[in-house]
Amino acid sequence: DKVGALCYNLFHHKAIAIMVFVLGLMIQLPGDIADKDWLINLGIILFGHSSMDRFFGYGLKYENGFKFTHLGEIGKK
Repeated sequence: DKVGALCYNLFHHKAIAIMVFVLGLMIQLPGDIADKDWLINLGIILFGHSSMDRFFGYGLKYENGFKFTHLGEIGKK
């Protein structure tokens, strides 16, 4: 499914996680400094999650199915 693969890849791409983290460092929201911490934390969580997925062999998805990734086929063969 094209849309599923696109959404999965968007939220599991390390560059997106880094961009969210840097955005959290750069923006200055009015009020308490804790207002921007959620972006920093989200960037850390996204990066850690995508790194853990790569460690366990789950890569970015291809359109032809969830088990087909840039790291190879996952699951029982």
